[in-house]
Amino acid sequence: MAYDADSTLDLNNYSSIVDLIEKSCAKYGNKTAYACLGKDTTFNEIETLSRDFAAYLQNCTDLKPGDRVAIQLPNITQFVIAAYGVIRAGLVIVNTNPLYTERELIHQFNDSGAKALVVLSDLLPSLAKVVKSTPIEHVISTHALDLISPQVQPKTAMNNVEFNTVLKLGKQHTFVPVKPNHEDLIALQYTGGTTGLSKGAMLTHRNLLANSGQVKSRIASTMTEGQDIFVAPLPIYHIYAFMVNLVLYFESGGCSVLIPNPRDVGGLIKTMKSYPFTGFAGLNTLFIGLCHQPEFKALDFSKMTITISGGTALTSAAANLWQQTTGCMISEGYGLSETSPVVSLNAPGHQRLGTIGKPVLDTKVKILDMDDNEVATGTAGELAVSGPQVMSGYWNKPEETAKVMTKDGYFKTGDIAIASEDGYHSIVDRKKDMIIVSGFNVYPNEVEDVLSGHELIMECAVVGVADDHSGEAVKAVIVLKDPDQDQDAAKSAINAYCRTQLTAYKVPRIIEFTQQLPKSTVGKILRRELRK
Repeated sequence: MAYDADSTLDLNNYSSIVDLIEKSCAKYGNKTAYACLGKDTTFNEIETLSRDFAAYLQNCTDLKPGDRVAIQLPNITQFVIAAYGVIRAGLVIVNTNPLYTERELIHQFNDSGAKALVVLSDLLPSLAKVVKSTPIEHVISTHALDLISPQVQPKTAMNNVEFNTVLKLGKQHTFVPVKPNHEDLIALQYTGGTTGLSKGAMLTHRNLLANSGQVKSRIASTMTEGQDIFVAPLPIYHIYAFMVNLVLYFESGGCSVLIPNPRDVGGLIKTMKSYPFTGFAGLNTLFIGLCHQPEFKALDFSKMTITISGGTALTSAAANLWQQTTGCMISEGYGLSETSPVVSLNAPGHQRLGTIGKPVLDTKVKILDMDDNEVATGTAGELAVSGPQVMSGYWNKPEETAKVMTKDGYFKTGDIAIASEDGYHSIVDRKKDMIIVSGFNVYPNEVEDVLSGHELIMECAVVGVADDHSGEAVKAVIVLKDPDQDQDAAKSAINAYCRTQLTAYKVPRIIEFTQQLPKSTVGKILRRELRK
C-alpha cells in the first residue's frame, strides 16, 4: 500500500526561491532575519547585501546564469548573503563542507564544474593547490568577523577578492533581476554513493519551495509569523538546515540564530541565553551533550515550541532526557539530500517515539521488496518516495539516476523501513553498508578506496560499529602486504595517511589487522561478519 498525505500542496505562492526571498524581505523589513556572533541582520539588510553580491557576480565576473558557485563556509551571515546572491543572479549553489580534504574538494569542484568559490579566509593557504586542479576562476574570501569588523586576510596567488570588497563593488553596479522558474536548478547537494565518489543531487526551485511548504504544514501549530527565533547549530551547507533556516523560517519572518561552531558547547549555550528561542534543530549526540551541561539546564525554555531531529536515529534515551530538561518533545523526521530533504516528520503533539512520523504533504511512500514490488503493511522493505521534493536526478550521471528510480517514478532510498496500519514509518536498517557518524554519512567504499592507496595495505574492508558518543564509529579491517610488519607502526602510518585524504569523521577510529577477510563463494567481502 502506498501512503500519502491527505492534503494538497500549493506551489503558486512563489514563482521561485528568488521570489520568496524578495517578497519575504519586503514583508518583514526591519525585523531581524539572522543573528550571528552578536550581530543582528534585518530582512532589509539581507535584501540589500545579497543584491549587491548578485550585482558583483553579474558585472565583475564572467559568470552566466546556470554556472555553479561553491560556498565553503560555516554558519555565518556571509553564507546567507552569498547563497541568496548566487540564487538571485541565476547561478547554482554547490554546498561544500569546510572540513573537506584536498582530494574531496578537487572531486566536488571538478564534478560540479564550479567556476567560483566563496570560502572562509582561514582555508585560503590550503586551497592554492586545490584551485589549480579545478575549473574555479574566481575566489571570494571572508573572515567570520568581517561583517562586524573587517579582518586582515591572507594574500595568496589565487587573487582572491575579499567579501566586503565584493559588496562594495556590487553596490556600484546595477543588479539585473533574474526570474527563474520552478524547474530551474538551484543547488547541487553532494551525497555519497556506492562507487565511493560523491554525486550531486540536482535540486530545483520547485524542490525547495515544495519541501518548505510541506514541513510548514506539518509544524504550523508551533510557528508564529514574524516572531519565531530558531537556533541553528547544524551546518547550513547540509540541505536539512539549509531548507529550514534559509527557506522555511525566512519565508515566515522568523529569526535564525546561526551557530558557527556547535562543538563549542559553552559558546552555544551562551548564545542561546541571549535569545528567547522558540525552536531548535539537532541530532542525538548534540541533545545528549547539551542536557549534561548545568548551564544549559538553567536556560529559559518557556518560549520553546518545537525541537526537530534528523540526520541520524533518535534514541529514546536522548528524547526522554531532552524532554525532561526542556519540557519540549522532539519531533523526529527523515530525509535525504535527494529529497530536499524531508520525506516524513512527526507532527508536534502527535509524536510517536521510535518512528519518523508520517509522510509530509503530497508525498507518496512505498515499501518495496528486492524486485520493486510492494510488500504487505508491517513487512520490512526498501523505502521508496515520490513527491515534488524529489530531485531531478544526479548531476551528469544518468546511469546512477536510473539505478535509484523505479519504473513508476519512485526514488529508492536504500533504507529499510516498516509502515504501520495508521501510516507511521520506522527505519529498521539503513543502506546495508552506510555508516552514520554524528549525523554525517560515511560510505565504506570511499574510505576503502583511500586505504587501498596506501603502500602497506594489500586488502581492506570498512564497517560501522556502535559508539556511545557518535552513534557509530568507522572501523577498518586490514590485511597487510607484509604479515611481519610492526602493527603499531602500520596503524600510525595508516592513520596519518587517512587524515590527509579524508574529512575527520571519515577517518577510521578503529583499525584492526587480520590475515584474511571473510568472503562469499564469489569473492565478495562479507562486511556483516566484520561487524560482530
